Amino acid sequence: MGLFNKLKNIISKKEESKEEKEILETYEKGLEKTRKEFVSKLSLLGVKYNKVSEEYFEELENLLIMADIGVNTVFEFLERIRDRVKKENITDTKYLNEVIVDELFIIYVNNESLSDKMNMASEGPTVILMVGVNGVGKTTTIAKLAHKYITEGKKVMMIAGDTFRAGAVPQLEEWANKTGALFFGSENTDPSGVIYDGLEMARKENVDIVFIDTAGRLQNKVNLMKELEKMNKVIGRIIPGAPHETLLVIDATTGQNGILQAKSFQEITNITGIVLTKLDGTAKGGIVLAIKENVGIPVKFIGLGEKMEDLQAFDIESYIYGLFKGMMDDE
Repeated sequence: MGLFNKLKNIISKKEESKEEKEILETYEKGLEKTRKEFVSKLSLLGVKYNKVSEEYFEELENLLIMADIGVNTVFEFLERIRDRVKKENITDTKYLNEVIVDELFIIYVNNESLSDKMNMASEGPTVILMVGVNGVGKTTTIAKLAHKYITEGKKVMMIAGDTFRAGAVPQLEEWANKTGALFFGSENTDPSGVIYDGLEMARKENVDIVFIDTAGRLQNKVNLMKELEKMNKVIGRIIPGAPHETLLVIDATTGQNGILQAKSFQEITNITGIVLTKLDGTAKGGIVLAIKENVGIPVKFIGLGEKMEDLQAFDIESYIYGLFKGMMDDE
């Protein structure tokens, strides 16, 4: 089994490094709900059917849909599994579990031209525009990202571009104070004007990374599109080539609704990456694969808990490990 064993080797190498091991443990803990639901049922399926059959495939289909991988992705995925069963003459369901891990891994990495790495400016401030509907954890995500980069020794600034929502500006300012980031914001004013002044300040202060919060009103797409277009023009005028990233924050617990949000935001601005929050709070961790397949935007960070350190840069190997830990240990 090529990929499955390759993956196991990558994981065992990661376990040798203290830092990498801690990351694996965060993934393992954060994906526990999904693993219990998905992998334990997958293992039971192998016990119930010791031979691959049509009934096995029907139950596997339901199991994959319940993990929120997405109906279309599941159908395509099962086609590939059936193909391999036929070509490789697979009858043993335990062996087929390895094929399933293989193919889920392939869904994410096959013909991969999308990068899950952050695009950082070679000089001057890196500008990261944060978008997403209200209530998905956008402000706390900015705080967690700021904390991550400040811990790495970067000078970080937050600009409050969500100027009209009650309490949004002071809330971001509070997070800036807590994390040790610089802050620029003003309530009830034109967001693009605030961004202009904030970026001027960022340049003077030699800031490394700037996070810009934005309004999350999707109800009127046209207005939001115009607002984001204006912001992008202002940002590009002050810092050529910026924004370097436009990250969309999605709450994983909203399931397929999160994918609809991603598609809506894709229509109104250029999204370069996704931050998936609250993945630890759902049993539907397959949404990571559904996003990749349906929207074609890389997941750059995932939230695996409440703590600042629980927002992790997305890593496909650690994710697969977090989902299939029990199965990989059994081998």
